[in-house]
Amino acid sequence: MVKVLTIGEVLVEIVATTRGNGFLEAQPLVGPFPSGAPAIFIDQVGKMGTACAIVSRVGDDDFGQVNIRRLAADGVDVSGIEIAPGESTGSAFVRYREDGSRAFVYNIRHSACGKLRPTPASGALIDSCTHLHVMGSAFSAPELGAMVMDAAQRIKARGGTISFDPNLRPELLNAPGMREALDVVLAMTDLFMPSGEELFLFDPARDEAAVIASLLGRGIRTVVVKRGALGASLFQQGLRLDAAPLPVDEVDPTGAGDTFGGAFLSLWLAGAEPSQALDLANAAGARAVTRLGPMEGTSTRAELDALLAERKG
Repeated sequence: MVKVLTIGEVLVEIVATTRGNGFLEAQPLVGPFPSGAPAIFIDQVGKMGTACAIVSRVGDDDFGQVNIRRLAADGVDVSGIEIAPGESTGSAFVRYREDGSRAFVYNIRHSACGKLRPTPASGALIDSCTHLHVMGSAFSAPELGAMVMDAAQRIKARGGTISFDPNLRPELLNAPGMREALDVVLAMTDLFMPSGEELFLFDPARDEAAVIASLLGRGIRTVVVKRGALGASLFQQGLRLDAAPLPVDEVDPTGAGDTFGGAFLSLWLAGAEPSQALDLANAAGARAVTRLGPMEGTSTRAELDALLAERKG
């Protein structure tokens, strides 16, 4: 049986209800919302009905329980989430600027998740899974990066598959060992899902067709480029598909790419036709931005079918 695993941060997001630049003055807030890119991704996988799990670490506090309860309710195996007595769950305070960009105040590195290390429970979970979803940002923390690399090598050695979302800010590329680690993961990757300019992180060419040909030539089976408000594109050997954007009223774009990725992976693993997988994932990303809170817009298959039927009608 297919079972998807991801490893990484679980946190809460607290959002200012006013627009402006940062938190130098008191602001009205809403939240806490369950969050963390790996958590949003795996929640969407669970909502699609695909067996899945996450390895993470939270404090023994309400913020940790908000995440564990949401993930479990949506079908995610949470046995790999360690609850750390006396520690605090990570958080991100977010305020939107007038131009739609975001200002963040993070507490992740020194939170419970910042001390994520292998445990017997995480090891058993890795051994029970057939697919690993890797986020490149994991390699900005050496201990977390080592866990992800170990899991990737173990799952791949058993004949499992790997999906890879770079999920990187450009400044992280210069972290010691970062590019080397990403190249190792890319060599194991079956499904590559970059966002926009991330497509060019691993190839000096700035020509999209040339970069796609290079990636497919490395043995990657499928490349999906997430283009945000411009839709998405899928590439396989001899195949290109484009999905036009679905017009929606944007409320909160945080997590839309992770939601897209979770929906696409679930369909890809189930052997869906590429055009169907791309259209449904595109709908998942569009629906995600219509809800306030990064995990509030994850979708069931029925909700995605309904959205596409409404737009076609």
